[in-house]
Amino acid sequence: MAKFGKWIAGSLGWAFLGPIGGLIGFALGSMVDGQDDDFNQGIIRPGTTTQGDFITSLIVLMAAVMKSDGRVLKSELDFLKEFFIRSFGLEQAQQATLLLRKVLDQNIPVEEVSSQIRQRMDYSTRLELIHLLFGISKADGLVSAEELKTVERIAYYMGIKTEDFNSIKALFSDNLESAFAALEISPDATDEEIKKAYRKMAVKYHPDKVAYLGDDLKAQANEKFQQLNAAYEKIKKARGLN
Repeated sequence: MAKFGKWIAGSLGWAFLGPIGGLIGFALGSMVDGQDDDFNQGIIRPGTTTQGDFITSLIVLMAAVMKSDGRVLKSELDFLKEFFIRSFGLEQAQQATLLLRKVLDQNIPVEEVSSQIRQRMDYSTRLELIHLLFGISKADGLVSAEELKTVERIAYYMGIKTEDFNSIKALFSDNLESAFAALEISPDATDEEIKKAYRKMAVKYHPDKVAYLGDDLKAQANEKFQQLNAAYEKIKKARGLN
């Protein structure tokens, strides 16, 4: 577990404090009790969001969503492991998965955790968290009512606007109506309104918004951008737009 401390602690900032810090600290045990010098020396006190803050926040929120329907599926764990492998490599993925399992054993105060994230994390990065949570929820092919309710609750306490939440949710549906919702417009929008809406959303969802978290997480954010482009192409095809 010490290797995990070396990997994440070098960029861990505000997430070491508050309810997230409590959950992660309990999971890592002696590492937070001062027995791992690399962990303690690596801590960055509260400031801008770092990669470590994003990772630990995501792990805690993942656990909350996975626990919401009273079962943790192998498909969900497999999805998360693949995500961690793509983002951080095999060794770190194994360690992150182990940490997730330990967080799953704890009671997660969703309101307090989400509020801490709202206070410390910029809006674009919070949107990326919500996008990833929907991907996790749909790992088994269906977002259950309980999982959706938990993601909605997280989004509410993280200060996500209703239209942005609905837009991200729509990215995970494959129909024309959802494509319009993804662009935050109605099906009766004019062609010019459609183009304007796409340009606006392309700025909002651009991967560069989270580039400061590193190339690996920027690549994950690119998936959301690609889904937006797919929604726009679906509308263009239906409308016969060039």
